[in-house]
Amino acid sequence: MANFTRREMFGLMGGIAGGCAVTALAGPALAADAAKAPAGPEGRFVQTGGDFSWKPKPIDAGTCVDVAHAGFWHKGYGCGYGVLYSIVGLMGEKYGAPYKDFPFSMMEFGKSGISEWGGTCGALLGGAATLALFYPRAKRDAMIFELFRWYETTALPIYAPKPGTTKVEGPLPSSVSDSILCHVSVGKWCAASKFDARSTERSERCARITADVAKKTLEIIQAEMAGAFKPVLQKSEVAEKCTAKGCHGENLKEWKHSGLKGKMDCTPCHTGSNAVQDKRQDHF
Repeated sequence: MANFTRREMFGLMGGIAGGCAVTALAGPALAADAAKAPAGPEGRFVQTGGDFSWKPKPIDAGTCVDVAHAGFWHKGYGCGYGVLYSIVGLMGEKYGAPYKDFPFSMMEFGKSGISEWGGTCGALLGGAATLALFYPRAKRDAMIFELFRWYETTALPIYAPKPGTTKVEGPLPSSVSDSILCHVSVGKWCAASKFDARSTERSERCARITADVAKKTLEIIQAEMAGAFKPVLQKSEVAEKCTAKGCHGENLKEWKHSGLKGKMDCTPCHTGSNAVQDKRQDHF
């Protein structure tokens, strides 16, 4: 047993007494907080205003695309930030709370396919996040499908920035990505345009695509606000065969990979070509 002096013993006893007093005071407060917690099975998950309580407000489409393009360059935050700010941020500028209080800088994570992982294009992440802010899954899934499939099948970029507002003046080549993946989208554009992936032209291309995706996302929101949104695009023929009728179809229970989810076009990565088989050799 440790030996304590009289002074040390009194100090130790005082500390214990003080701790007990703090605990005694905190007890009722903690109990009160617990009493305030929402009752029922939802408990802590009850959201202020209810789930999906934020409603979209009208904004100008012309301003939206210009802000998206500028947002891409703002502090290097990139495409996800540019898309979300160009819609939700503009609502905040025009209507105030709650839109103005969104922590927009969080969307920086979407840059280069999520922190340079080359995954889903950050502009699409920004568009999907914007739609998810307002609409539950039952409505949102069709909206996101329309946005993503449009991206896969459309020659981008389309947006033409105003002179003096861009780092690269004049038109840029466009290309169809056939993919929602940043890695594939950028790679195909570089192959078609002959610009290096590290070039200013490539960055400007992504800034313009940020504007394109923002415009498409806003069009979907505006159509839904008018009660007129109807998806028109379909899965690629290959994706439909693979997920519904092919090796990953849910009815093929003998395959251990049956039932795998997926809507994106399979061909950029699963053509069976030498580029895939030889692992990164002669991609394009």
